[in-house]
Amino acid sequence: MGSGQNIPIAGISLAGVTFVALLSLGTDVVIALAVLTVWVGSLLVAAGRPPEPPKAKIKQRLSLDSIRDLIEDTSTPLIITERNTIAIANRAARRVLGPHIIGQDARVGLRQPEAISLLGGKSHGEAIVRGLVRRGDIWQINRQMIDDRLAMLEFINQTAEADISRAHTDFVANASHELRTPLAAILGYVETLQEGEGKLDTPTAQKFLGIIEREAQRLHALVSDLMSLSRVEAEKHDLPTERIDLASLVERAARDAAGPNRIERLTLDIADEPVVLGDLQQLEQVVRNLVDNALKYGAPDTPVAVTLDLAQGDLARIAVEDQGEGIAPEQIPHLTRRFYRTDPGRSRASGGTGLGLAIVKHIVERHRGRLDITSEVGKGTRVVVRIPLAEPDPQAVSPPPDADSEAPNQPETEQLS
Repeated sequence: MGSGQNIPIAGISLAGVTFVALLSLGTDVVIALAVLTVWVGSLLVAAGRPPEPPKAKIKQRLSLDSIRDLIEDTSTPLIITERNTIAIANRAARRVLGPHIIGQDARVGLRQPEAISLLGGKSHGEAIVRGLVRRGDIWQINRQMIDDRLAMLEFINQTAEADISRAHTDFVANASHELRTPLAAILGYVETLQEGEGKLDTPTAQKFLGIIEREAQRLHALVSDLMSLSRVEAEKHDLPTERIDLASLVERAARDAAGPNRIERLTLDIADEPVVLGDLQQLEQVVRNLVDNALKYGAPDTPVAVTLDLAQGDLARIAVEDQGEGIAPEQIPHLTRRFYRTDPGRSRASGGTGLGLAIVKHIVERHRGRLDITSEVGKGTRVVVRIPLAEPDPQAVSPPPDADSEAPNQPETEQLS
């Protein structure tokens, strides 16, 4: 029986009494039992009722209060419009567009032709809007209809992606230009030598060959720096783990960068012997690049000072200072950009690739360090690299096994970290 069926207790009881009465009057048992069966069966059939049909689900309209609670804390800027009037803007949207937009017509609040065209439709859609918040920013606006009166606008900031794409395009263009310049010189002088058919005098030929060699070396340096930069960027999320004695590294790399022709201009001041976790080749490249730049762009016959000491007790500090012409303050923030040069002609003449400081910056970032550049026009430039010290080596500070047990333990001088 269905759960909704009522059992007729009174009727069944009456049928039972009638069955007993028939038996007492001498009625045949089969007849009495048949009467009882028919009676009870008819009662049960009459009492049964068909199951109630399922109730139709009525779709309730979303309330603005429930939507507001749902989207308020999301990190993506979201706006709910009611017939193109901004009814709700979550916290992220208010931070981007301002709290005053609530209650405005969305077409007036956004003020962009692409956004207005999107709002004019009756269905889902998307639009790319430039300069929505600040000049040059790029936003993608997605519109989703909730019902016939409400719609949701989702704002996705694509400025960073566009900047990365533009930086990649600029890098390829600059690299192509830098590679093409020495190649054009090499090809031009080679063609001149070939066309001379041995008629060029020896001094002229030697001059052309010297230019070809210089441009080929410049091309080789450029390719090497591009490969170095690519490697550093590929490994920038991998923390170095090798323990390195920075004092010997700085002295060796600085002398290598100076070479025998410029070593007399180099002054070294190794005040401490810090140990850091790093990549040996990359840290040597940092020192070589900084010293080479200082020797190139410092005033001729003036010293370049290289100092290694501790900063704030837990940082190794490498400082390279020249006595050159200095750099204008407005140019300093751009020095670590790829191919940026304060004096392009002088840089190319000295063999610079425009990638040295960009490589230094990425290596320092990989080592979780800091790069600072200060300069004063007419006096010189100072570049400082700070790298965190390594934790003390447990094996270096543990007492020897045969130490005198009666003598008090003398703590070893630990390297600050």
